[in-house]
Amino acid sequence: MAEPLVGIDPSVPPSGPGCTECQETRGWWFHLRRCAQCGHIGCCDSSPSQHASAHAAATGHPIIRSYEPGEDWFWDYRRERALLGPPLAPPEHHPLDQPVPGPAGRVPPDWQYQLH
Repeated sequence: MAEPLVGIDPSVPPSGPGCTECQETRGWWFHLRRCAQCGHIGCCDSSPSQHASAHAAATGHPIIRSYEPGEDWFWDYRRERALLGPPLAPPEHHPLDQPVPGPAGRVPPDWQYQLH
């Protein structure tokens, strides 16, 4: 029997439909990432605030999964490489009616120039 991957808990649901910190601060995001250990949703490293990698650094939770529709890839921050992982608790992506970038009404007109 294969050993479970350290940093992945398939039973934990995502924290919500969008970046936790951006929602609290009225910020915006480009793409979303899900902590594979605790379910925290954060914005990607192209987003202005880069909350997903900040969460990984602050908590030591090393693995994220894309929270975008049609994407099921994982990334390991410690090893700086992609990896395969198990299905995670639903939902597997943000709501389909949520725009990218998002959320609706908070994305500035010049958003492309604010990406990293």
